[in-house]
Amino acid sequence: MSFKVEQMDEKNMVKLVIESTAEEFEAGLNKAYNKNKSKINVPGFRRGKAPRKLIEKMYGVEVFFQDAANEIIPDAYAKAAEESKLDIVSQPKIDVVTLEKDQPFVFSAEVAVRPEVELGTYKGVEVAKQEREATDADVEAELKKVQEQNARTVEVTDRAVKDGDQTVIDFDGYVDGEAFDGGKGTDYPLTIGSHSFIDTFEEQMIGMNIGEEKEINVTFPEDYHAEELKGKPATFKVTVKKITEKQLPELNDEFASDASDFETLDEYKADLKTKIAERKENEAKKAIEKEAVEKIVEASKMDIPEAMIRTQVNNMAEDFISRLQQQGLTADQYFKYTGMTAAKMFEEMKPEAEKRIKERLVLDAAVKAENIEITDAELEEEMQKMADAYNMKLDQIKEFMGDAEKKQMKDDLAINKVIETIVSSAVEK
Repeated sequence: MSFKVEQMDEKNMVKLVIESTAEEFEAGLNKAYNKNKSKINVPGFRRGKAPRKLIEKMYGVEVFFQDAANEIIPDAYAKAAEESKLDIVSQPKIDVVTLEKDQPFVFSAEVAVRPEVELGTYKGVEVAKQEREATDADVEAELKKVQEQNARTVEVTDRAVKDGDQTVIDFDGYVDGEAFDGGKGTDYPLTIGSHSFIDTFEEQMIGMNIGEEKEINVTFPEDYHAEELKGKPATFKVTVKKITEKQLPELNDEFASDASDFETLDEYKADLKTKIAERKENEAKKAIEKEAVEKIVEASKMDIPEAMIRTQVNNMAEDFISRLQQQGLTADQYFKYTGMTAAKMFEEMKPEAEKRIKERLVLDAAVKAENIEITDAELEEEMQKMADAYNMKLDQIKEFMGDAEKKQMKDDLAINKVIETIVSSAVEK
């Protein structure tokens, strides 16, 4: 096997022209024959026993050519890619050049190579000032959430509907005096103030008593999903069947003891304030990182080949479909339910794919500029963290990781280090 590298017109695109010898092609033909001979019916021979030359005579000399090419291409491409020392960043586009009997088999592989980055300023980047202080208002808001989580729902029988109540209703809707599809409901749960019903429907229910029937007049919005109802006035006959309300626990020491590991409300508040401050600090760091990296990308220059973006989109799509499958949904079902198509999804993913590529290239360039190298000891420390997280032994983690995985982990650790440098040097204004 031999190869040559040809530069293409598009920047950062090259073509590997790979040639397998006639002998290698012949070996590929034999593999293809042995793999397929049991599928070919030749009169006078049991399946799988017909000689290759007889099959070629009956079906044409090229009968095994395509399968032979498929046998040769993966290993030949992988070997050429490795020996070329090119930093390939896309899936190859394969084209057959020569496919003839007793001749060398020649094919080409068009690939994108990692673009050079003209790195902009990455230290001392100006970013928006971030709020880190935990205020008393933050603590009260957090307490309110915990109150809501610990609220109990009780049935109300001695008063009318008020804002915030959870009700159960029957309703019949009419447009121009005629009932319409979807306009009828029985034992329907509706929270007043949720704005899940159109117009002022919920507001008009305030003041209704259990068992009371009332006509509620509303107007469907102009952008309503049902074409025949857009902008139409409607009347609903509504009956309230049940009212319930949330009762919040009182904020006192007993509440603190039930909702936390602390005995007093003051201790609980102090702990909440500390945790909120930690959360705000992490959020500030993430916000600075995001803004700083965006500005560094903006200040840097690089030419991203389309093939590199296409490969990133494919990876993103595969990840998305994998997550769908984990939820018990196939890609076909997703497309059917959402009206999305594979082509449209790919097109919508392109901007994010390009953004991710640029960010990674810029951060890689910053790693190089900072001469950051991850030691084997640092790698082992990270693997130990993984082992602890998964309740495994370090040796078990090492067994699962090949050289490629270890290199990827080292690269990611280097990125994390340079992000720390970028964030710590950023100027908040």
